[in-house]
Amino acid sequence: MAERTTLRQRVLGVSVGRTVLVGALLLLALGVIVVVSAGTGAVHVSPTEVLGSIAHHWHLDIGPLPSHPNGENALWVTRFPRIVLGLLVGVALGAAGCLLQGMLANPLAEPGIIGISSGAAIGACLMIVIGGTGTNGWAIAGAAGLFGLLTTFAVYTLSMRDGASSTVMLVLTGIAVNAFALGVIAYLTYVASTAAREQIVFWQLGSLAGNVSWDQITIVAPLVAAGLAGGMVLVRKLDLLALGEVQAASLGVNVEVVRRQVIVLVAVLTAAGVAFTGILMFVGLIVPHVMRLIVGPRHAILLPASALGGALVVAAADLAARTLTAGELPLGMLTSLIGGPAFFILLRRKSAGAGW
Repeated sequence: MAERTTLRQRVLGVSVGRTVLVGALLLLALGVIVVVSAGTGAVHVSPTEVLGSIAHHWHLDIGPLPSHPNGENALWVTRFPRIVLGLLVGVALGAAGCLLQGMLANPLAEPGIIGISSGAAIGACLMIVIGGTGTNGWAIAGAAGLFGLLTTFAVYTLSMRDGASSTVMLVLTGIAVNAFALGVIAYLTYVASTAAREQIVFWQLGSLAGNVSWDQITIVAPLVAAGLAGGMVLVRKLDLLALGEVQAASLGVNVEVVRRQVIVLVAVLTAAGVAFTGILMFVGLIVPHVMRLIVGPRHAILLPASALGGALVVAAADLAARTLTAGELPLGMLTSLIGGPAFFILLRRKSAGAGW
């Protein structure tokens, strides 16, 4: 009975009150960063003017409009599309990492580490080389999704031994696939035209800079929404998988079917995340870990919390990339600089026996 009670506590995690408080704080922090980021740039817009502009676009006569003659244009043509795309990318990567870790019961699983990001980038770069810089955004997103799915399937299949996969083999196989993918991207960069090469370099750096528009949002948003909604349908099965495959199967979970469903969702989310921004490492690895420590392992709470946390991390990193120096820093560089030490700390925590 005591063992069953401990297991139940492990699955249910922390209290509802704490979960609500964490969710409220995440939303508050996200709102502050969005407002500050929208007002920061060559055309300064105060926070009250940013909020006033948003209210007026929702037909609410509340707050002042930007006093600068180019303020409205700067907000709605340049900054808000970039901010919204960053939020969607963060949601996609945070949710993809959470789903993959839950499905594999593997704390080292992350779309970038197992090669899915690099595979999606190959698809997008290949489409850019073939179609040129005028390639339709749907074609790029479709190629990224297809190659991401194929790469994930390849890593999972190659890591299996005697019908089962292991954490070590999965990570090592992912490293090998990442190295191969980087070689393919380098070759595509070599054979690309000058204009296409610039677009590929944009991928490799990982950035929200460039001509981000609402058209790109209309491509990414449905993919992210579909992936997140599909993940929410599977949260109970992921909770049962945390008990062990045998126990989950005895409770009616078809483990292999759930794995395939999660793989497809992760591929869709990751493809949406990297389709227009390039590879952003460590977001899908670190954010679910931090959220699991805060809200517990129950996926009905952990998945949306990871999505919010990913959006917060990418939005904050993008703001830092725009403001830390006179020029703009690559976003992927910042996430790697932050994620690398954080990953090392997690490894030290694991080696010290503190558990994940």
